[in-house]
Amino acid sequence: MILIEGLRSAGRTVRLWWAPARIREEGTTPDYRFSLANERTFLAWLRTGLALIGGGFAVDQFLPRLHPWLRLACTVVLLVGGALCALRAVNHWVRCERAMRRGEDLPVSRFPTALALAVGALAAALVVLVLLGRTD
Repeated sequence: MILIEGLRSAGRTVRLWWAPARIREEGTTPDYRFSLANERTFLAWLRTGLALIGGGFAVDQFLPRLHPWLRLACTVVLLVGGALCALRAVNHWVRCERAMRRGEDLPVSRFPTALALAVGALAAALVVLVLLGRTD
């Protein structure tokens, strides 16, 4: 029962991605400064996603000496991370906007921590590979 309700809630949230004007049907209009701050956060996450995608393409194009499977793995991790950032951005924007309109606490997310750990681990692995000379 809890799973079904969770899926329904997620479905409603995803539908709001495509019809953001429907958010106005809920609660009261928050101070515009908060909505604009929410939008700036959304745009920052999109920029992060684009940077990860650009990094993925850079690894693929500019590290030809890196072992092919390592280059592919790093490229895929960065591209998937960029895609997840974009999806997370729109989802978090909708959830925050709804919470502000309803007068609820803003939603929390583990995504920033997971992203930071993944990027840090990838960077550390690349540093080790370079130091060991495993880029041939």
